[in-house]
Amino acid sequence: MWILMVEAGVAMFLLVFIVWWTMFAGRKDIPEDEPVRKERPDEGRDVNQK
Repeated sequence: MWILMVEAGVAMFLLVFIVWWTMFAGRKDIPEDEPVRKERPDEGRDVNQK
């Protein structure tokens, strides 16, 4: 009878672990309101300066 309790405990642990892993593994906290700004190579230089 104890083997059934151990098996049920392992199954419950695996279920909770898989649900937790799929809920929180792929999230990245990137602010949506701030657009990504790519700097141009000529930005910040004076165009008249040689």
